Amino acid sequence: MDWAGIAIRFALYLDLMLACGLAAFALTAPAGTARVMPLRAVLVACGCLGLVLSAGGLLVMTAAMAGTTLAQVDRETLTMIVDETPYGAAWTIRMVALVLAVGSASTIRGAEPPPTRIAASAIAFGLAVATLAWGGHGAMSEGALGLLHLGADILHLLAAALWMGSLLGLVLLVARPAARIDAGHLDLSWRALHGFARAGTAAVAIIVVTGVVNGWLIIGPDGMPSLPFTLYGQLLLAKLGAFAAMVGLASLNRFRLTPALGSVASSGAARREIGALRLSLAFEAALGIAVLALVAWLGTLEPVAAAG
Repeated sequence: MDWAGIAIRFALYLDLMLACGLAAFALTAPAGTARVMPLRAVLVACGCLGLVLSAGGLLVMTAAMAGTTLAQVDRETLTMIVDETPYGAAWTIRMVALVLAVGSASTIRGAEPPPTRIAASAIAFGLAVATLAWGGHGAMSEGALGLLHLGADILHLLAAALWMGSLLGLVLLVARPAARIDAGHLDLSWRALHGFARAGTAAVAIIVVTGVVNGWLIIGPDGMPSLPFTLYGQLLLAKLGAFAAMVGLASLNRFRLTPALGSVASSGAARREIGALRLSLAFEAALGIAVLALVAWLGTLEPVAAAG
């Protein structure tokens, strides 16, 4: 088991998705949201970490492709992977995108930063997230089917990034110390939660549709019956279970906890409602992290071999 590769894939997925989604969340959230969370610091840190993780990921991928250990990877092999493979081209684009993301995020200053600067960061991080598709099963098909598979995988990744990053933004809002929570902050939190409902629903719909397409192209109808009896299938079923639990918590937030907060936000006293939201969002985020860990592991397995 290539645990180093799985760990780097997981960290890279989590890092880039949080940054991309948080920037998108800050761009679409109610006015004043960016002021109450450390947006610039988080985006710059995630961008820098993404550069380091991408460099490590290239080493791991090169060793895997060459059939050698990390210590045996040489400059010529690295150059060949970067210059002559689709993975290398995607890696180069990601590194450029992350440099641009860090640069644009560094300019996000002030109580109300210009939306164009946040949008620039969101686009750059989104491009970096999209390149992750070339490191997984989305790049396994060829021709028109390959374009469909790759496109579905990219949409899947971007929708997941929107969900995960927005969760981070919402957690940052509701996790504010009690001494700093007043009626204004409660109203801002409610409006952010209420506003995310539509975007969250769209993200879930895209994840479901593209997930079905990816599953059909990767496994096919012949592989479905054997899923529970293979490691790949068991991990996939665990991922689907965690995703279903996330959807359940998201529904709880939208239809019960958020309206409950809205009914008392103007009073400035919503300790119980904020506490319930903190707990629910924390569990939802933890499930999202578990899903990404499973995705990182699944990407190292061969579905055909596993199904056989």
